[in-house]
Amino acid sequence: MIQAENFTSVKEFILLGLSSHRNMQLLLFGVILIIYLLTVLGNTLIIVLVQVDLRLNTPMYYFLSHLAGVDICYVTSTMPLMLTQLLTGDGTISFTLCIIQMYLSLSLGAIELLLLGVMAYDRYLAICRPLVYPVVMSKLYQLHFTSACWITGPLACVICVVCTAFQNYCGPNQINHFTCELPVVLKLACGDARIAEAIYFSIGAFFFLVPLSIVLTSYGFILRTVLQMKSNTGRHKAFSTCGSHFLVVSLFYGPLFCMYLLPKTDSASDQDKQMAIFYIVITPLLNSIIYTLRNKDIHNAVAKIL
Repeated sequence: MIQAENFTSVKEFILLGLSSHRNMQLLLFGVILIIYLLTVLGNTLIIVLVQVDLRLNTPMYYFLSHLAGVDICYVTSTMPLMLTQLLTGDGTISFTLCIIQMYLSLSLGAIELLLLGVMAYDRYLAICRPLVYPVVMSKLYQLHFTSACWITGPLACVICVVCTAFQNYCGPNQINHFTCELPVVLKLACGDARIAEAIYFSIGAFFFLVPLSIVLTSYGFILRTVLQMKSNTGRHKAFSTCGSHFLVVSLFYGPLFCMYLLPKTDSASDQDKQMAIFYIVITPLLNSIIYTLRNKDIHNAVAKIL
């Protein structure tokens, strides 16, 4: 009897998407398709430039190329399926595919958060500890930092997704969202999901707060060092190299904090979708725009290739 009670009767979910109106779905399809293509193109451009231009062969751009790669994978894990649903008008997704999509988006989000922390630490060393910077950010340590990000995130997210997948889902199977996200799917669990919620909240808090504390601490030291500089040129250069990264951190952390760490109510579903549009669709595109439009090194690399 215990095994029967733990059996998941729901074999598929129905994503309600962004709109139920057919004309609006087609309009959103066109807009999101353009955003997706621009996101992939912009981030691919960053990766190619870092690889072919020797002047970009520095730790900062090495980490930036990894961030661009994560953004490409992140949007690809969600947006093609979203586009298919908008084009066909059918939001049906199998239970297995929903779990896979949930795991990919969670893992890539965790990797991005860790990379943002590493990039902030890199800027701290470059500005505040320039003498030890070449040693701490050697090729070997760069590889260690990025490997830790790519391994730690997916391993930790396995726990969250397994706890969610083994809940009992007996109906309803409609998800008021356009993608499978853990907190939204977990709301449909029939049994007591408090343990699973506590686990994902704890792991989520770790991946939010640890990189965020590194970012805030690093920029606190950077700000103090920059204010002590007597050269206006040095101040401008420091602010220009750090401003883009801090802006990306702000854009990524804000909506994610509201989505994953704030307490949920039944009336917050539409608000969840709006915030998800920001960090799933818009932020990866803005990342590439911010790092290309505000960066003279990138401008020079593009001009050299052209």
